Amino acid sequence: MFFNNSSLLTKERKGEPFLLAHRGLGQTFTMEGIKWDTCTAERIYEPEHPYLENTLSSMEAAFADGADLVELDIKPTKDGKFAVFHDGTLDCRTNVKGSTKDYTMAELKKVDIGYGYTSDHGKTFPFRGKGVGLMPSLEDVMKQFPDQPFLIHIKNADPKEGTMLAQFLSKLSEKRLNQLTIYGDDGPIATLKAQLPELRVMSMATLKSCLIPYLGMGWTGYMPSACENTQLHIPEKYAGLLWGWPNKFLNRMDQVDTRVIVVAGDGGWSEGFDSAADLKRLPANFTGGIWTNRIDRIAPLVKRDEERGLDTNK
Repeated sequence: MFFNNSSLLTKERKGEPFLLAHRGLGQTFTMEGIKWDTCTAERIYEPEHPYLENTLSSMEAAFADGADLVELDIKPTKDGKFAVFHDGTLDCRTNVKGSTKDYTMAELKKVDIGYGYTSDHGKTFPFRGKGVGLMPSLEDVMKQFPDQPFLIHIKNADPKEGTMLAQFLSKLSEKRLNQLTIYGDDGPIATLKAQLPELRVMSMATLKSCLIPYLGMGWTGYMPSACENTQLHIPEKYAGLLWGWPNKFLNRMDQVDTRVIVVAGDGGWSEGFDSAADLKRLPANFTGGIWTNRIDRIAPLVKRDEERGLDTNK
């Protein structure tokens, strides 16, 4: 078991970590006491940059800062399109009420998505009036970034949205589809995968179908077929339980064309590695994927340390 799973006895890994920019480059907020319905726009830190999540400008900034993959959220509209937006309702961030399903995409482009952001309990609203016209459609993203890789999050659990997204994606070239990964709840992801079987997807069901058998038999080198051509989001709290973690595990997943992304904490709230202190919790010379909400901070640190041959864990 030791010789088959020790990272000391595996192929050396070289290069930089793979950086995933969550929602592009957006405003971050305290995670203290957060719940599923918390309005995070009302608890942001004092802004250090002008970008709002899930906008074309935030995606462009993320790629420019060094992101290898940008994550975005999609919600259906009244006229059958996909808006790039995170929340279940528009009430928290914007100047209108209801959900994206209550509006056409043209109407959503008139909404001020920066309306509700405040870092001082409502005394000031630094982005109010600046977010009008910034909510893009998924089609806008594909046109603006025709060759950039994305992780697309289906935010709703309705299986019909998997069919809806499959219809949209089926119009794209094979090359473009190879640059995309889709994740979300089991229902829409299963529906999507059934219609586009070659697409890289991830859900809780796909994650379990890979990792549960691997936890049971991975010490032998056995690789479940469900681990092939997928993406794994591994909470740092549980990463050490995986056979061969980190390097042998990463090498095994590389061999079956599967991307491994480490998420901070227990994975419950999309926490990221957003500071130099956060990076120190990763294994020495880590070359897997890193989930971050602050690509502007993390990419320069990783690149700087790689160029200088430094170990961020010292």
